Amino acid sequence: MMRGIALCALAISVAAPVFAEETKGTSPPWSMADEYYDAYEMAEARDHVQAHHGATRQVSVMADRLELQSSDEGDALVWDGNAWYGGDVNKLWIKSEGAYSLETDSVEDAEAQALWSHAISPYFDLQGGVRYDFEPKGRTHAVLGVQGLAPYWFEVDAAAFLSSDGDLTARIEAEYEFRLTQRLILQPRLEAEFAAQDIPELETGSGLTSLDVGLRLRYEIVREFAPYVGVAWQGSFGGTADYLEAAGEDTDRTIFVAGVRTWF
Repeated sequence: MMRGIALCALAISVAAPVFAEETKGTSPPWSMADEYYDAYEMAEARDHVQAHHGATRQVSVMADRLELQSSDEGDALVWDGNAWYGGDVNKLWIKSEGAYSLETDSVEDAEAQALWSHAISPYFDLQGGVRYDFEPKGRTHAVLGVQGLAPYWFEVDAAAFLSSDGDLTARIEAEYEFRLTQRLILQPRLEAEFAAQDIPELETGSGLTSLDVGLRLRYEIVREFAPYVGVAWQGSFGGTADYLEAAGEDTDRTIFVAGVRTWF
């Protein structure tokens, strides 16, 4: 009985645009079945139909980058992953990225973010929440950003961070996928970081602080598992470069990467 009612409700909702003009100013067309069936049962049936046609809850876990980076300065293990749970409009996101130096046998950078994501268009979500830096200099930040698919299929993730010390920074990431075959994919990637002020304790200058531009070629053995190799250039600018030079470190470097991208 309930399945029949649900199908009836679905048929009425599909036909709603046809009657929209005639019923303008009255109750929604899909509630017309309430005249013939119990209103409570119809409300339950409509909830059932909606839950199975767009309001389902899903979960995703992805390791976008699990890679070994090799350069003249040494090797490092890098991770960049995320997980989310929710529906089409609202989601809870967990993001984490960082680097473990094989030269010093220590974690150089590590952060985690917990974000609430709300769809503001068919292609973009507004995200807000909190970020915590485990290394270096454990800090807490408020986060506000956008994430989505820009014109011409560029994947974009941009966010501003306000630390508990009042420091304002920002990060922009952009990726694109060239499908050379159904399984072989060439992916350019760009990541830029900015600071609104000098942050001496982090050896960071104002303006554009760093730029990471790379090219990765991956092969999807299965859609959920794809090893890759690539090359990237990393550079520091402005006051950040001055801090590195004063410490006797290079302000730019070329790295070679090998890793895997996986999800479920």
